[in-house]
Amino acid sequence: MKLILLSLFVLFTAVEGSAQNKTLTLYYPDDSTNVLNISELDSMTIFICGVSKVYYEGKIYNTVQIGDQCWLKENLNVGTRINISENSSDNSIIEKSCYGDDEANCDEYGGLYSWDEAMQYDTTSGSRGICPPGWHIPTIGEYTLLKNAVSSSGNALKEIGQGSGAGAGTNTSGFSALLSGLRDFDGSFSDLGGVFWFWSSTESSPGGSQAYIMYLLGYTSIIYLDDYHKAYGYSVRCIKD
Repeated sequence: MKLILLSLFVLFTAVEGSAQNKTLTLYYPDDSTNVLNISELDSMTIFICGVSKVYYEGKIYNTVQIGDQCWLKENLNVGTRINISENSSDNSIIEKSCYGDDEANCDEYGGLYSWDEAMQYDTTSGSRGICPPGWHIPTIGEYTLLKNAVSSSGNALKEIGQGSGAGAGTNTSGFSALLSGLRDFDGSFSDLGGVFWFWSSTESSPGGSQAYIMYLLGYTSIIYLDDYHKAYGYSVRCIKD
């Protein structure tokens, strides 16, 4: 289905004119307007970040506006579960790991993906990967913008109840990060409730074995940007194109 997606803060919309000359007027917070000709459209979807939801592969994801960016509010949970003894491969099937080989953990925390699987074997920074159409896996630059938007406070990104002491989540941004742990490349799971690891779509060196990530720890508010081996299984959070 073809959609027109408008990521706007729309205060009011109005349709004017006859059926042959229909227009949609968008009113922006700065009092400017934009008139769109919608005469030739059979249908139209207006996307408002923070209000609209995304329906993808049988699941519903909420959205949140942080600064100038629009994010999915939950970790991606898409694909077929493989066991810890198995590795994902380039076989046209999206393959995920669930912490402890338990599907219930994917339902709560999202899937864990190797970098190649998350990117669907495309090494282009900013690629869609396993994200819904119109969304992509964030670049390291987009994570830097996110970090700046919350004044480098990892607690502002964590859901309330995640972390403790100096690392207790406040979720003032609405990002709602859960400390979802990881799948180690040696064939084990660790750090559920202690660490949140997000893949970026940016390699640390072209064709190399590592890619950049953003991660949060449960005992500190620091937001870390670093690079790790692509074989790890980390979470995926999508950002709108």
